[in-house]
Amino acid sequence: MEITRRDFINGVAIGIAAGLTPLQLLQAAENARYYPPALTGLRGSHVGAFEVAHQMGWEKKSFATDTLPVSEEYDLVVVGGGISGLSAAFFYREKHPAAKILILENHDDFGGHAKRNEFSAGGRMIIGYGGSEAFQSPNHLYSAEVNGLLKKLGVDIKRFETAFDRSFYPELGLSRGVFFDKENFGEDKLVTGDPTPMVADDIAPEQLNARSVRDFINDFPLSQSDRKALIDLHEAPKDYLAGKSQEDKTAYLERTSYQDFLLKDVGLSATAVKYFQGRTNDFMALSIDTVAAADAYYVGFPGFAAMNLEPISEEAQAEMEEPYIYHFPDGNASLARLLVRSLIPTVAPGKDMEDIVLANFDYSQLDRAGQPLRLRLNSTAVSVRNLDGAVNVGYSRGGQLAQVRGKHCVLACYNMMIPYLLRDLSAEQAHALSQNVKFPLVYTKVIVRNWQAFQKLGVHEIYAATQPYSRIKLDYPVSMGGYEHPRDPAQPIGLHMVYVPTSPDSGMNSRDQARAGRGRLYGTPFEALESQLREQLQRMLGPGGFDHNQDILAITVNRWPHGYACFTNTLYDDPEQTEQWMELARKPVGKVSIANSDAAWSAYAHAAIDEAWRAVGELA
Repeated sequence: MEITRRDFINGVAIGIAAGLTPLQLLQAAENARYYPPALTGLRGSHVGAFEVAHQMGWEKKSFATDTLPVSEEYDLVVVGGGISGLSAAFFYREKHPAAKILILENHDDFGGHAKRNEFSAGGRMIIGYGGSEAFQSPNHLYSAEVNGLLKKLGVDIKRFETAFDRSFYPELGLSRGVFFDKENFGEDKLVTGDPTPMVADDIAPEQLNARSVRDFINDFPLSQSDRKALIDLHEAPKDYLAGKSQEDKTAYLERTSYQDFLLKDVGLSATAVKYFQGRTNDFMALSIDTVAAADAYYVGFPGFAAMNLEPISEEAQAEMEEPYIYHFPDGNASLARLLVRSLIPTVAPGKDMEDIVLANFDYSQLDRAGQPLRLRLNSTAVSVRNLDGAVNVGYSRGGQLAQVRGKHCVLACYNMMIPYLLRDLSAEQAHALSQNVKFPLVYTKVIVRNWQAFQKLGVHEIYAATQPYSRIKLDYPVSMGGYEHPRDPAQPIGLHMVYVPTSPDSGMNSRDQARAGRGRLYGTPFEALESQLREQLQRMLGPGGFDHNQDILAITVNRWPHGYACFTNTLYDDPEQTEQWMELARKPVGKVSIANSDAAWSAYAHAAIDEAWRAVGELA
């Protein structure tokens, strides 16, 4: 019997009702190959990955593992098989080549947010990324430790400059567009030729196929006065805080949302301001009512050119200007795969960044008895305790509890879960850890029969300010390692769609919006998410001949209720207090050290690696 992807998703729902977990379902299908990247439906934080954690966090349930026998002993136990956890194992093995290491991961796949999505369409494989996308500004922001790890894994940053075809969509005459919906703007309308600069753009400024700001905005379905005000904001900016000192302006912008700045200081109407509502969704996982105007300035939003503000930092400049092209076909999932292959060589053949792209991974090799490193999927840690100079770690797998012991432990999981796991934690450190409330987001991959509708409409990417999915684009044109990006508009391609469940104009702060959005995601079934994206795609692409009933071949919804790590938000946070929380939160406790990008209050892959390096160094 061969289990299809849709059969698997349907089987999960039936199995859960019958008391079976996804792991047990897969084990029951003896002839089925265990290969999570090929599963469609609801992925990311999938059914079976979070229930035990929610019992600890929501129901305050304590799992009794202390009295269980220690079934296995290791030199290091890592909780979390994402980029930080895998990097921690790599760095520890470098220091201790003969070490026995166990990695526990609650999802059915490794990589954390660095998730690989595979599809078969049109007689070929199409690869996509379900989470962590790319290396952010590696030429400017990467530490010696991060660069050293990449080199050891066979990654040459310069190779991406030839693998990523920046001219592909521009040479087809395609541009970015903005979709205005009738609910907020009076009519459904797609306006092409968007000249808006993007943070870390993958398209060169001179290749945007953009119209002038004036021509572009004059095509908006807005009143003449609103269009003129938006044009003036871009072409004739003023010092909207005239009379204030540079220092006072900065302080004001740090505690004023970009939405309020546009409404109260610039004087735009509420309708005109809605044009910007979702511009910050993809980069910050927040809408403009919870983004400080100062942060909008740092990422190139309009309104600040004539205000004589301090120049943005070197780091912010790098994020703005260094092209966003350092991207494997499956995003940073290939980095996770490189780490796993290095740690467990029997999992796949190969040696470098080229052959990892199509490497055939054998998941049966991840957790084999007798090998020095074991990666145990579908395993949720429930207790971590320092005891007699070592660390006991209890975990739940397939409904069964077990306990293992390590000389050391690295917690590379969501930091906000650590207060429920680590028994030796002080109340002060638990409070500091709880402040990093992660922002939810959804990365949906849709495989379409062809992309002729995009070609007919003249776009390769669409921004939709007030629709659920704020960003919809044809996948990055990356070819490497024998994988060729789709180039024929008549053939299938992957769409990347970004949905951030924000609560604009709710009056909630960013953390409360994150919690509310997370609750909505957990409460929304796949069928509702599917219906939502189909309706939006039809409205946007229908005028180009798109028919969602015929043209959608596959859907993978990568749901991340715990998505981006929290960052200091001056609207709600005292930066000095945040720094104190961050330093306290990541302090080692006995033989336990704390990693993950959360420990840096940063959502970047390089932050995850740097925190792993620090955590392993503390164990020494």
